[in-house]
Amino acid sequence: MTVVTAERITTAAQALAIAAELAADFARGAAERDHTRRLPHEELDQLSASGLLAITVPAAFGGADLPPSVVAEVFRILASADPNIAQVPHSHFVYLNLLRLAGTPAQQREYFGRVLAGARIANAQSERGGATVADIATTVRPVDGRFVVDGTKYYCTGSLFADVLAVLTRLDDPQGVSGREPGEYVAFVAALEPGVRIVDDWDALGQRTTGSGTVEFDAVTVDADQLVPRAAAVHAPTGYGAFAQLLHAAIDAGIARGALEAAAEFVRTRSRPWFEAGVDRAIDDPLVVQRFGELAVSVAAAESSLVVAGAAVDAAIRGTSAAGHALRPPAERAGAGEHQDDAARASIAVATAKVLADRAANEASAAIFEVGGTRSAAAGHRLDHFWRNARTHTLHDPVRWKYQHIGRAVLHDRPPPLHGVI
Repeated sequence: MTVVTAERITTAAQALAIAAELAADFARGAAERDHTRRLPHEELDQLSASGLLAITVPAAFGGADLPPSVVAEVFRILASADPNIAQVPHSHFVYLNLLRLAGTPAQQREYFGRVLAGARIANAQSERGGATVADIATTVRPVDGRFVVDGTKYYCTGSLFADVLAVLTRLDDPQGVSGREPGEYVAFVAALEPGVRIVDDWDALGQRTTGSGTVEFDAVTVDADQLVPRAAAVHAPTGYGAFAQLLHAAIDAGIARGALEAAAEFVRTRSRPWFEAGVDRAIDDPLVVQRFGELAVSVAAAESSLVVAGAAVDAAIRGTSAAGHALRPPAERAGAGEHQDDAARASIAVATAKVLADRAANEASAAIFEVGGTRSAAAGHRLDHFWRNARTHTLHDPVRWKYQHIGRAVLHDRPPPLHGVI
């Protein structure tokens, strides 16, 4: 990463204004970057320098401490311009939230301070070999007073641009040498640490410039203060999973808006009317007008649902801190009904937003060709990147399970899983 001095953002209005300014800049080269797979190193340095990547750092550590709803709107704005750039910092914010919920004060000072100076965090979470995506084979084991990480991670979004990798591991310590509780830990590892190998092998049809490559860890040594227990965030009603999913929904809503605006611009400036319409301009074709009305409603519904979900996640996360609910003993956490209700409401609201945003992104990005006509399919227009990005990003987790969680909540008053899908 280019060394930058991040701006200090203090208000939501400031954050949204900066996001809009950056989005206008990023939009100009988005289609071509996607087509040629030019990785957005310079653009991400701009993003770091803008201060937007530090807006959730708690006030106690010098940050703006802005709520999830503001972060989601920043993501939506950026995704409407370039969903690749918008997706890159997703894990950055998720793992800042983990530090807020489960990190020690020393860990918070260290990593929040780095982020305030412009550092970027990326994930090394998913694996391919397990029976499900939740199975983790990467291990961290105690060796001579320190720890060693071994394993391979895939789909590591943002890893090619990262200063720090957040590595999801399983503690391998059957003798209890480390004195730590069994379970999953996130190891914060420097991207340039010996034994770390980042492979640029992401070859999906969309989201081509997100730097989502493979990362290999071969006997990577870390200290105890680089390990954060994950259970404190995902096994308590903290809103951790809902926050992560909210940002995914924001990316999809942004793609939907970007696709709708691109479709309207193409029809206004390039499309010809169908001869049976009896009009001189494509924008006066009543069937085209009707279709744009339908698309606009779909996109507006996704955006409105995102606002509702953001407010619900704000409520779920409000009041949680590293010294608060997430780190209480399990017996105390189990009785915290208020937090459980807030977290459940947030998860259902986010599930609803995710369904609507998924639908809007795929519908609007495909409809570009429907309303634009044959010439819209010409490769030189680069309009396909909206559909490819929507189709790829919405595969992150199946919305059919969102319907399940919503339905169970309605029929059985059953809360969704605490951890969500991240």
